[in-house]
Amino acid sequence: MISPMPTPTFSRESELIAQGFTVCGVDEAGRGPWAGPVVAAAVILDPGSIPAGLNDSKKLTEAKREALFTPIMQAASVGVGIISAARIDDLNILKATYAAMAGAVAALPRPATIALIDGNRAPPLTCRCETIVGGDAKSLSIAAASIIAKVTRDRLLHDLDRQYPDYGFAAHKGYGTAAHAAALQRLGPCPEHRKSFAPIRALLGN
Repeated sequence: MISPMPTPTFSRESELIAQGFTVCGVDEAGRGPWAGPVVAAAVILDPGSIPAGLNDSKKLTEAKREALFTPIMQAASVGVGIISAARIDDLNILKATYAAMAGAVAALPRPATIALIDGNRAPPLTCRCETIVGGDAKSLSIAAASIIAKVTRDRLLHDLDRQYPDYGFAAHKGYGTAAHAAALQRLGPCPEHRKSFAPIRALLGN
């Protein structure tokens, strides 16, 4: 018999809340794409009002992520940080991701005193950080942040698709698909492409 995949819990948050911390989960979307911003979210869940069905955004369908977005926004304290493609080129993607995370935490309507970060590297934040590898599948707060970041970024890419309709941004969300590569070969990069990324840099070099 195959064991069910583990789902995120609120156990680490509960331990920290019992110690007097205000806990936020932090996650990002869009580190790997060739185009568009990187987006981070910070979420402080209300222990008495956690929306049902939270999970790592990658394990949810687009429809399910969209369905959870409003309940999270209504029940939790949420901050979002967005770093543009041009800024990614200026900073590099790691520093841009950290800047998005710092922006998300700073945008929280009430301050967190500890941030649970998905991954094994902590960004420089104004509060204490605790990293959790695979955190979006382990922590409900990080899972909620992953959903907010992903839905926010996907909506921004739909907006970019209306601005630049020939690139297919609504379908591939800026990731390096065959269709995206073909559009780049045909059209060249647009202002929303990350010119420091190797495939775009190679095109510009040609």
